Amino acid sequence: MAQINAIGRRKTSTARIYLKPGKGEIRINNRSLVEFFPLLSHQNIVTQPFRVSETEGKFDVLVNVKGGGFSGQAGAISLGIARALDEHDNELHGKLKSASLFTRDDRMVERKKYGRPKARKRFQFSKR
Repeated sequence: MAQINAIGRRKTSTARIYLKPGKGEIRINNRSLVEFFPLLSHQNIVTQPFRVSETEGKFDVLVNVKGGGFSGQAGAISLGIARALDEHDNELHGKLKSASLFTRDDRMVERKKYGRPKARKRFQFSKR
């Protein structure tokens, strides 16, 4: 089987996923998963598609991720891995879909408006 490519996005993060059969090694921007995501919660988000599809330790994953922060990057990687697994084996589609791993989380930061300190916050009102 050849390498499978997929893309995942969340907030302002974009992750390019390269999936191939292997021993379960995950490299993100040429660093290990634990080195790139020190928090266990982010590591769990990244590995969730493998746990749901029961394919842990069967694929090596190479990830290039840009933009955003840790949470956005973890979500983008998770979506990309789920898409790559679906492309590899269409039988896994039902499991991954029932775990909501194909849903692109489209929530973005609202832009700052002029005349205000933030998007919705207003300056303190002074009567006198």
